[in-house]
Amino acid sequence: MNHKTDIRESVEKHEDTSTDPMDSDINSLKDIIRDIDSGEINEMVVVAEGEEKTTWFVWILVACSTISGLLFGYDTGVISGALVTIGSDLGPNALTDGHKEFITSATTLGALLGGLVAGVMSDWTGRRVVLGVADIIFIGGAIAQAVCRTVWAMIGGRFLIGIGVGLAACIAPLYIQELSPTRLRGRMVVLNVVMITLGQVIAYGIGAGFFSIHGGWRWMVGLGAVPAGVQLGFLFFLPESPRILIRRGDMAGATAVLRKVYAHARPEEVELKTKVLHAAVRQSIQITQSTTFVQRCKSMMFNPVNRRALSTVGCGMQAFQQLCGFNTLMYYSATLFKQIGFNQPTAWIDQVGRRRIMIYSAPGMIVGLVLAAIAFHFMTRKTGGDLIDGSNYSTAWSSMSGLMIVFVASYATG
Repeated sequence: MNHKTDIRESVEKHEDTSTDPMDSDINSLKDIIRDIDSGEINEMVVVAEGEEKTTWFVWILVACSTISGLLFGYDTGVISGALVTIGSDLGPNALTDGHKEFITSATTLGALLGGLVAGVMSDWTGRRVVLGVADIIFIGGAIAQAVCRTVWAMIGGRFLIGIGVGLAACIAPLYIQELSPTRLRGRMVVLNVVMITLGQVIAYGIGAGFFSIHGGWRWMVGLGAVPAGVQLGFLFFLPESPRILIRRGDMAGATAVLRKVYAHARPEEVELKTKVLHAAVRQSIQITQSTTFVQRCKSMMFNPVNRRALSTVGCGMQAFQQLCGFNTLMYYSATLFKQIGFNQPTAWIDQVGRRRIMIYSAPGMIVGLVLAAIAFHFMTRKTGGDLIDGSNYSTAWSSMSGLMIVFVASYATG
C-alpha cells in the first residue's frame, strides 16, 4: 500500500473511533506524508520561520547537555594516566597486567549494561531524569575510585562509571536532538562528540599535572565528580523533551517548550510543529502496540531500507570505530609510553582533536596504527615481544611509537 494512502487511512480510522481531545489536531494532518524511503512521518515537512537560527535557549540547553559527552571522554580517558601512577596504593604489590585489564574492562561492561536499559528507562521516566541518574552514578563512581583501598573496590568504581557512560552516551544525543531546531539537529549533536574528545584531552592534561604527585591518581579520577555535579544542578532548570511530554499527554507543555526552541516562528507554525510531532509519537506508539519485539527485530534485519541504515550506516560505523583499536591505545597509551622510557607519559597523548570527514581521517588511522605496530614489533624483539619496565629499548624505534599520536589524532578527527 502506498505510504501516503496508509497514513491517511490511519488518520481517518482514528477520527472515527477515538475520543482523544487532540483528535481535531490529528484530523487536520491528513496532508502530512510519510517519507517514501523510511515510512516515518517526516517532521521536516513543516518549516518554521527562523528555523535556521539558534536561540540562546538552545545554546544553553546544548551546552549543559554536552557535559555528558565531556564526562564520557574524561572518565574513559583518565584511566590511562591513573594506571601508571597507582603503583602499590591498592595493595602490597604494584598492579599486575590482569588487574589493569579488569579495571579497564569493568567500564566497558558497565557501559554495555547502561546502554541496554537507557532507551526503555528514558521512555518511562524521561530523558532529563536519566541524565540526572547518570550524573549521580558518575559522582558515586568518581568518589568510590578516589577513596578505594583495594583493587576490587577500584574495579567496582570503574563499573559504576561505565553504567553512567552507557546511560549518558545513549540519552544525551537523543535529548539534544529532540530539543534542537529540526534543521540544526545534526550540528548540535556533533557538539556532544566534540566534547567527548575534549574530555579525553582534559583527562590527559590533568594526568600530566598530577603525574609527579604521590596519590595524584586519586585526584585524577575524583575530579570527574565536578562536571557531573554541575550538570546535575543545571538539569533542574532544563525542560523535558517535547516528545516525552506528548507521550504523557502534556500538549501544552510540549508547545511551550517548542516555542522556546523556535523563538522566531509564528504561533501557528509552532502549533503545526506540535501537531506533526504528536502524529509521529502516536505512530511510534501504534507500531509498538501492534507488533511484537520479534517482528520489530525482523523488520530491522530484513526490510532493505532498515537493514541498510542499521547494518551499513549504524552498526558498520560503530564496528569500524570499536575494532580499529582506539580503545586499547586510549586505556593503555600512558602505560606503553612509560614502558618504552618516556618520563611523563600522560603528556604525549591525544594532542589533536579537530574533526574532519571520517573518510579523510581513516587513512591516517590505518597508517599510524600499522607503523606503530611495526615499531613495537622490532623494538621488543630482544624481550620476546613483551614490553618490560626498565628495559633499554632503541631510541629510534621508541620515537617511532609516537605514530600512536597520529592514530589517535586521526581517530579524534573522524
